[in-house]
Amino acid sequence: MKSIYALLSLFAIFAISCSKPVKKKANPIIQIEETINEEVVEKRWDSLKHHNVVPFFETYGPMNKETKVKISTKFGDIKIRLYEDTPIHRANFIFLTKIRYFNTTVFYRVAPNFVIQGGNSDNMDTRRIRYNYGNYLLPPEFKKHRKHKYGALAAARDWERNPNKLSSPFEFYIIQNKNGGHHLDMEHTVFGEVYSGFSVMDKIANLDAGLDEWPKVDVYMKVEIID
Repeated sequence: MKSIYALLSLFAIFAISCSKPVKKKANPIIQIEETINEEVVEKRWDSLKHHNVVPFFETYGPMNKETKVKISTKFGDIKIRLYEDTPIHRANFIFLTKIRYFNTTVFYRVAPNFVIQGGNSDNMDTRRIRYNYGNYLLPPEFKKHRKHKYGALAAARDWERNPNKLSSPFEFYIIQNKNGGHHLDMEHTVFGEVYSGFSVMDKIANLDAGLDEWPKVDVYMKVEIID
């Protein structure tokens, strides 16, 4: 009998404990799930590699819709508007701006009456970031109405062993010639234009440089989102 009573008592305790509300545990569970989801998102953004470039930026672009950036140098600021009809290149430039890649780089080429070119350097941080993301490439986004006019922003690319004209995501140039650089139309993707700071661009273009067109004094840049 004692064993029966003991068994009944345990059953009663179990029944009472099962009837207790569990709402207090609901919030912590939700918070844990939210935390996990945030971690998953972070890992997904860190997963950019050469094999998933287009789906990555097709996802990133609508979530990061900014179209205006400012390039600050010791000679002044250059303000640029990025085109929405070149969505992969726009999203890529915004992405690299937000991870502060460009802040490790310089304008490494100055060619008066032609271009100023930036987005690379001898800095180890520059190399590290490029290595971490697999030195990926961007598909071209040629538009007949996006031409190499004065102040056009375009993506640099390798001309050798590159039949598909894939863009470098890291290196860009700005047309400094007031007559444009139209021999490059449909060869490089134009994805933005300068709307303020033309005189700054001209100052950089006319700096003393070596035979390789690298300025004798490094022109560091800081790129940030305006809008």
